[in-house]
Amino acid sequence: MTTIDWLVVAGYFAALFALNWWVVSKSKQTSTDYFLAGRNLGWFLVGTSIFASNIGSEHVVGLAGSGATSGVALAHFELHAWCILVLGWVLVPFYMRSGVFTMPEFLERRFSPASRWVLSLISLVAYVLTKIAVGIFAGGVVFGALLPELSVSIGGAEFNSFWIGSVAVILLTGLYVTLGGMRAVAYGDALQTFVLVTGAGALTWYGLQAVGGWGELRSILGSEMFNLWKPLVPEGVEGTWAPVMEPGRMAWYFNGEYPWVGMLFCAPIIGLWYWCTDQYIVQRTLAAPNVTEARRGTIFSAYLKLLPVFIFIVPGMIALALARMGTPGMETLVDAQGNPVTAAAQGAFPMLVQNVLPAGVRGLVVSGLLAALMSSLAGVFNASSTLFTMDFYRKLHPTATEWQLVWVGRMATVVLVIIGLLWIPVIQGARGLYDYLQGVQSYLAPPIFTVFFLGVFMKRVNAKGCLAALVVGFAMGVFRLIVDTPVSLGLMEGGYEPGSLLWIINNIYFQYYSLLIFLVSAAVLIGVSYATEMPSERQLAGLTYATTSVEQRAETRASWDRNDVLTTAGVLLLILAAYVYFSG
Repeated sequence: MTTIDWLVVAGYFAALFALNWWVVSKSKQTSTDYFLAGRNLGWFLVGTSIFASNIGSEHVVGLAGSGATSGVALAHFELHAWCILVLGWVLVPFYMRSGVFTMPEFLERRFSPASRWVLSLISLVAYVLTKIAVGIFAGGVVFGALLPELSVSIGGAEFNSFWIGSVAVILLTGLYVTLGGMRAVAYGDALQTFVLVTGAGALTWYGLQAVGGWGELRSILGSEMFNLWKPLVPEGVEGTWAPVMEPGRMAWYFNGEYPWVGMLFCAPIIGLWYWCTDQYIVQRTLAAPNVTEARRGTIFSAYLKLLPVFIFIVPGMIALALARMGTPGMETLVDAQGNPVTAAAQGAFPMLVQNVLPAGVRGLVVSGLLAALMSSLAGVFNASSTLFTMDFYRKLHPTATEWQLVWVGRMATVVLVIIGLLWIPVIQGARGLYDYLQGVQSYLAPPIFTVFFLGVFMKRVNAKGCLAALVVGFAMGVFRLIVDTPVSLGLMEGGYEPGSLLWIINNIYFQYYSLLIFLVSAAVLIGVSYATEMPSERQLAGLTYATTSVEQRAETRASWDRNDVLTTAGVLLLILAAYVYFSG
């Protein structure tokens, strides 16, 4: 990092905080303004906020690393942009019609207060254990790679770049979220999206120039690294249906990649849960003034969601190609035979930044990295404070004033910042935590997906079925986490006894266990609902497809036009084109 790079980074922070100072000066001390930006965000801000909240640490650190080891395999998840379209076209009309602040509140309207409490509690715990933790981890990794020699001595204690980076990201993000709420997050996300896309796009451009162009990249890496279908199409039959890991290899894996059954059936469930029912994402659409703006925001974010294939995965692949070419500073990415070194792959993106970018542009890309980290944390801070304030505090204090709700929301954000700081020593010392956390959502998501989607499409399912499905599904997920945790954090040398029940539970591939949770949750929801009384038509009014009125259907139809259909079709065509092109 040169002086001009630091000036660019300083300029980014100056612009970010100037923008947020302006936002705070325009803010009103009301709960609607603080948590949902006054329900006045246009489609552009809705779209950029959805994108920026999603593109966080796991993309900066993880996707480039996967590109350096597996090629375009993980592009499957980025091509789930169609899930955002489902949010805009299918679920947003129900959410906006209900006038809710949170997803658990919608579940209360459809089912019962008990289901709201359960989902709120699980969501808050999950956000702290996953999104905040992963954001801190990635912040430390990025700073560790960019400034490996940076250290500060305080009171005789030495703090390395991991500590410095993590603390800086948490405090700076917490500051503007606490002051400005959702409006500050949304406007900040718009700026951060521009910086991130511009910076990462520049990295791809300069990286391709260093390699010798797209054709040379394909030549160096081979067609297999450009084969998106590899995880889905098995090369042989033998051993492909064993449900657990076997010694020395992963059953249901092909070429060391991802299982096709899990990618085909489980990945869409996780995608639809995340994009369509998670407070972290959906809160942005609730901040729109109407269904039209919310839907157009989702369409715009779907286009943006296609970019990570080229601005994160491809740079990882470029880093691998440069390592094979013997480029100075990139050698650690490959072994003596030129094969990717998995342990070093997580640093592929920042290593590429250090070694191929000119001064000034490097500062822009570093700003983009910081933008991704901060926008992701900003989203989870804001979503968590909204859940705590609206689903717990307001429920327990129904006469609370608007000022009190805003104050509690700010204090909740401060507490989350403190929790984030306390997480740092745990995360820094836990090897394998990053990979472990990626599976957590696969255990918690299926019951939530089940009750939301079946709740909207099946009017017969009721509150007792919903509560039973949530409890049983979460219990299965927590049981798996309890079994996994000692092994994942390296607390059990050798793991469980091979062939034992706990060994089988621990070694079932996480996507298959997730599918099992979904099937059980759906069976419990439907079975208990049909064994108990039918919900009243009054409770269901406007909350399921079968109980929307003629007027409500007409209002939804009036909320979209020909241009919305054409732009939606454009997203689907681009996804199809990507699958066709990346076919080996």
